[in-house]
Amino acid sequence: MLACRNLTVRPRLGAAPLVHGATACFPTGGLHALIGPSGCGKTTLLKGILDILPSEGEVSLHGRVMASREELLREVAFAPQFSIAHAKLTVAEAVSCALRLYQKQDQSSLVARNAELLQLVGLSERANTVVEKLSGGQLRRLGLALELTTDPTCLLCDEVTSGLDPRSEDQILAVLRALADQKAKTVVCVIHNLAKLAQFNTVTVVFEGAVVWQGPLGAMLAHFVIADALELYDRLSEQPRAHWQERWAAVVTGTENAKLMAKRATPAVAVPAAHGHTQRGPCERPSALSQLRTLLARRWRLLVRDRGYLLLTVAITFGFPCLVVIFALGGLPQMKGLALESTGGFLETLQARAAYRQASAETATLVSGLIIFQVILLSLMGSNNGAREIAAERALYEKERMSGLRPTAYAWSKLLYTALLGAAQGAWMTIFVKLLCEFPGGWGAQLAVLSATGASMSVVCLGISAMLSSPDKASLLSIYLVGFQLPLSGVVLALPAALVWAVRPFIATYWGWSGYLMAMTDSRFYDAVATLDKGWLAPPLAAVGVLGAHFLIGAVLVFWGCQKKCWP
Repeated sequence: MLACRNLTVRPRLGAAPLVHGATACFPTGGLHALIGPSGCGKTTLLKGILDILPSEGEVSLHGRVMASREELLREVAFAPQFSIAHAKLTVAEAVSCALRLYQKQDQSSLVARNAELLQLVGLSERANTVVEKLSGGQLRRLGLALELTTDPTCLLCDEVTSGLDPRSEDQILAVLRALADQKAKTVVCVIHNLAKLAQFNTVTVVFEGAVVWQGPLGAMLAHFVIADALELYDRLSEQPRAHWQERWAAVVTGTENAKLMAKRATPAVAVPAAHGHTQRGPCERPSALSQLRTLLARRWRLLVRDRGYLLLTVAITFGFPCLVVIFALGGLPQMKGLALESTGGFLETLQARAAYRQASAETATLVSGLIIFQVILLSLMGSNNGAREIAAERALYEKERMSGLRPTAYAWSKLLYTALLGAAQGAWMTIFVKLLCEFPGGWGAQLAVLSATGASMSVVCLGISAMLSSPDKASLLSIYLVGFQLPLSGVVLALPAALVWAVRPFIATYWGWSGYLMAMTDSRFYDAVATLDKGWLAPPLAAVGVLGAHFLIGAVLVFWGCQKKCWP
């Protein structure tokens, strides 16, 4: 039996309560309806029980008071209104991935359990269908299958039948009834269709944030003096919340209590595990390393299947270096001529030196601009890599964490993906531009600097994504961060002396530009740029060190953001 006592739920700490001292109990093995007018607090009550929203009060399961949400979630699952699954996975892959994340089991057991769940929710024939091609009813059934991967004893469903056609609604209710009767699970379902209440063992009525009735349908009709459940909301609106709370308190504590409690007993409560089903105990979670491997495999599969995102990533990875080369084409003769020694008489030597000074100034501007251009483009790639990576799937992550996904495993999977992608883009930028533009300097130093630039900006933007629940806000903030990199770097525009070292440690583009340029110290390219008097320049090792510090700051934000609750 799942129960709550004097449960008060708030949207956030210190805010006015949305649910006021609710007390309710849901007998084991039954199908229980949770009803009430729109906005009365039905979903809020479920989220308060699960501690998704800040709550005060007592929650118990099978007579045991739950000391923490983690303890409760070992046996209770939450099915939201809309199925949360990656659109590019097939039905079987989505369920298989959930099983691998939540349960430690061998391959044969996983395959058998996958088939069992799909059969239970009626999706066996859709096993190879991509999630984004499912109908509304099929998506709700997939959502139920995903929640059943942990084999919970209690399932809380938030409007899983809302918005469906009558046939699909009946199919979902049939699945829920089978879970209650055949699998001996306690199923609590928020439902709006009051015409379906006869299919439930008990009805819980919520009005203006308070539980004002619990019991079978017949007793509810008598209590509210109505002939049909469809009249309930009109009757509730006739009196304030306090009136209905007092009437319910009188029923619970008064002389009618024994009679009504007897009516509340239903056959479903006594239903044992049927059809040979044996209720499993809390399942053992896979290790963090096992979850990490599953998440990385899923991310790779999603990258390959999401052709829009894949094409964009490939286009900017290969297209941005081409842009650098295109802008460099007009200055390549100057850059090559800068390296030539002059020969001839005294007059020719003077003329050559004058031409050299002019060429040096022009080439210095070109070389410096090409280097900063590479760094800025890598920053844009980093924004594309990380800005939406966590925020866009925040609801899915929060749901998977409730079911047993370790935040550390999730954070590491995102860090590895974005950092490796950013580093690879930086390495390719270095190789492509260096070969075509014939930039001098050590390969190792320049590869390290631009790879560190790509990785650090990707992870910093990933940290922003982890701290926000809106992908649009995360993308916008990341773009602003990249946009301020160029002027604040001081490479193109001179900063006031008082601001130089106040902002320079935080500007990745300065360190990428400076480290790359300092790798050319043995060439005339560096001498030419030095004539522009850019002040102190960081050597490659220092630049990589500072970019590594940026990486660590981004990683801290990622782990911090993944640890905190942040439901969209």
